[in-house]
Amino acid sequence: MNYIKLLNAAFEKFYFDDRLNPTHISLYMALFQEWNSSRFADEFYVNRRDLMRCAKIGSKSTYHRCVTDLDSWLYLSYFPSNNPYKGSKIKMFIIGTSSEPDMGRYNPTLEQLAEQYHPIREPVVGQHHPINGQVLVSNTNNTKQENYIKQPKGRQAVIDFFEENGFDADEGKKFFEHYETRNWQTSDGQAIRDWRALATNWMDRTELFDEKNESNKKQASQIKDNLRTTKNKDYGQPL
Repeated sequence: MNYIKLLNAAFEKFYFDDRLNPTHISLYMALFQEWNSSRFADEFYVNRRDLMRCAKIGSKSTYHRCVTDLDSWLYLSYFPSNNPYKGSKIKMFIIGTSSEPDMGRYNPTLEQLAEQYHPIREPVVGQHHPINGQVLVSNTNNTKQENYIKQPKGRQAVIDFFEENGFDADEGKKFFEHYETRNWQTSDGQAIRDWRALATNWMDRTELFDEKNESNKKQASQIKDNLRTTKNKDYGQPL
């Protein structure tokens, strides 16, 4: 795998792709570095906080939007994790000089390197002791969790998912009813690929909205106090 050729091909694709903004490119470069650190493994695990710090992204909702865009635009495949002790999985596409990405040809040398090398944050099957401060769990039975689920089985499945992530049932109902009326399609008419990833983004936006709303209330209260005055003011007094 030629690092320079891969990077040059990526920048060539960036040049002609008007959908990208600087945050997309910054996140892609952070993921590219992780990919390089894993010896260009076919798939590797990532830590959201580390990627956000490396890409200089300060908002979780911005991160999820950008990584979902890169997935939709065929720069990579993103497999979100529902396990708090296991990072999400990324599969980078091998970009060629043509307009279509090379989906990754079988390479026995790369496969052997991937088997010998385990990134610090990648769970190893059967290993349960902490590595670098994180508890790792077996991924033997996690195949189903990594598959895309376009639609939930029902409203209760959505409510359970929201409650597992610290949100109340009402927020889960709002999410379900919003996308149920849209026939589980995005605002641009595209079919939803993974409702759980969309729900996670919904929860992140809800947290940001609540924080902003609380901040606005405090500012409004301060302004109200500063403007407090009396009706019995003597306008004959000099200012």
